[in-house]
Amino acid sequence: MSHAVRTAAIAVALFATAAVSSCAGVQSAQSPAMPAIAQPSPTQQFNDADVQFLQQMIVHHQQALMMARMAAARAANADVKQLAGQIEQEQAPEIEQMSTWLQQWGKPVPSMGPGMAMPSMSPPMGHGMMPSMRPMPDMGPMQNMSGERFDQMFLQMMIAHHEGAIAMAKAELATGANPAVKQLAEKIQASQSAQIEQMRQMLGATPSPTR
Repeated sequence: MSHAVRTAAIAVALFATAAVSSCAGVQSAQSPAMPAIAQPSPTQQFNDADVQFLQQMIVHHQQALMMARMAAARAANADVKQLAGQIEQEQAPEIEQMSTWLQQWGKPVPSMGPGMAMPSMSPPMGHGMMPSMRPMPDMGPMQNMSGERFDQMFLQMMIAHHEGAIAMAKAELATGANPAVKQLAEKIQASQSAQIEQMRQMLGATPSPTR
């Protein structure tokens, strides 16, 4: 290779190296490496009110399912049987969803034993927190009833039971933090308010004002 050719080759190589370095410098200046921003998980956005609401509502729903299943076997009125079926269809999946959320948060999932006793909740509920859940209705007399007498007792007890759930849902909406739990509370409040009106009409009572 002649001296002139070698000189030209070296010049071309040096030019190419400089061009690549220049492009790399421009690319680095235009597209600096950005640190990844960790997005908070929705399951981590909760407070004590959310946990207490879910724990209490699971037990509350389990009580309603016991009453609904009793109505399926003992009620005489077709509308009462249909309502009992609707309550079970709505609340059984909600129990599963609420249990899943508590498990995701590492919180205890309450269960109802043979005596259906209300499990203890901790920490104690203070001012502005979830209201205490009403005691489990005494279903003893219902076990000896059937027909119209059972229907009337079931409706009266389920109205009172739904009113307790609505009070709990309102407290969650006021003090809870998790959007999904608050959305569930809104659903429970709307559904059970409508069912209360339906049951009052079945009993022949005057519908209450809109809640």
